[in-house]
Amino acid sequence: MDAILVVNSGSSSVKFQVFAAGDARLDRLIKGQISGIAVAPRLQAEDATGKSMVDRKFASAEIADVGAALAIAGEWLREQHSIMPVAVGHRVVHGGPDYARPILVDRDVLGRLEQLVSLAPLHQPNNLAPIRSILKSNPSLPQVACFDTAFHRGHGALADHYALPEQLYAEGVRRYGFHGLSYEYIASRLPEVAPSVAAKRVIVAHLGSGASMCALSGGRSVMSTMGFTALDGLPMGTRPGQLDPGVVLYLIQQKGMSAAAVQDLFYHQSGLKGLSGISNDMRDLDASSDPRAEFALQYFACHIGLYAGMLAASLGGVDAFVFTAGIGENSASFRARVAERLAWLGTAIDPAANASNALVISRPGAAVPLYVVPTDEEIMIARHTRALLAGRATRRQHNERIA
Repeated sequence: MDAILVVNSGSSSVKFQVFAAGDARLDRLIKGQISGIAVAPRLQAEDATGKSMVDRKFASAEIADVGAALAIAGEWLREQHSIMPVAVGHRVVHGGPDYARPILVDRDVLGRLEQLVSLAPLHQPNNLAPIRSILKSNPSLPQVACFDTAFHRGHGALADHYALPEQLYAEGVRRYGFHGLSYEYIASRLPEVAPSVAAKRVIVAHLGSGASMCALSGGRSVMSTMGFTALDGLPMGTRPGQLDPGVVLYLIQQKGMSAAAVQDLFYHQSGLKGLSGISNDMRDLDASSDPRAEFALQYFACHIGLYAGMLAASLGGVDAFVFTAGIGENSASFRARVAERLAWLGTAIDPAANASNALVISRPGAAVPLYVVPTDEEIMIARHTRALLAGRATRRQHNERIA
């Protein structure tokens, strides 16, 4: 069966989804992952109904890296389900100044994307590893990179610049914004689930281990809380969010920390983990009686409220607020915390609707309705991949007619 394979690779896991590559709508066929790479590898997958298709463990040496994980997943798809991908779509966190839309990857593009690793060290190396592996093993298979920064590239100059010399902006030091595939999906869903506000001023909060917020106007991004890197904006699971640059200078000059040590502190030891001293997992903090856990949760909610004010100002007001991603979709208690911080905007939460994870969790008649809309970055990647392949085929046909 012809299909589009979507890959989202992490440091110890490769998540994949398979979509039917027909001419009609994209149908999700399989959702799976290989976790525990090089430690305790495990292949798991389910079909479109959620029924388990495979749950197999491997010896650590059998799947020692991302390339081996892809090979195992590919073999399982081919031999057990006769699925032959016609293309592979990848989530790539940072597109830098060069890439504002999905692109077919070759070795030159891969080399350019590798130069951005220092701007997204948690994500970029893992995003690029499967691309590199497939280029080596199957160079003729089309691969499409879909960027988390692309959706925000239409920002105006005021939202795009830092107050730094223009030469640095020209070199790529600018506000990119991230989680763009998630925001793009939410923007595409709002006309269906919330048509009365879809074309208006909407703030979307992507709340997970990585967290950010985005201001939408007419379904387009006009401002994001993240900037040059995925460290900026909201506090996150292990990242601090907005930080006075003087803190970096102090750590280097007064504490004698190396750049590598500072990077480790900001990417792995800060955020909810650093504030609580307990965990970066919302579930652990919710269950804890330690006052530090409560402080971390209050801090997170407080800063969401502060950034909501900033985004509302960028929009000239707000007509709706949307929760999405892991925490936003699943933690009723944290949504309630945030709603308290947004009351000045005109929100009023409905406890029963919130507890049931309803689409609309605000009280009837609230000035600013609150929505919970599950995100789906993988379907966006599949859509972009199919569209790029279709455009490529159209251009080829056009060139053949001319010849």
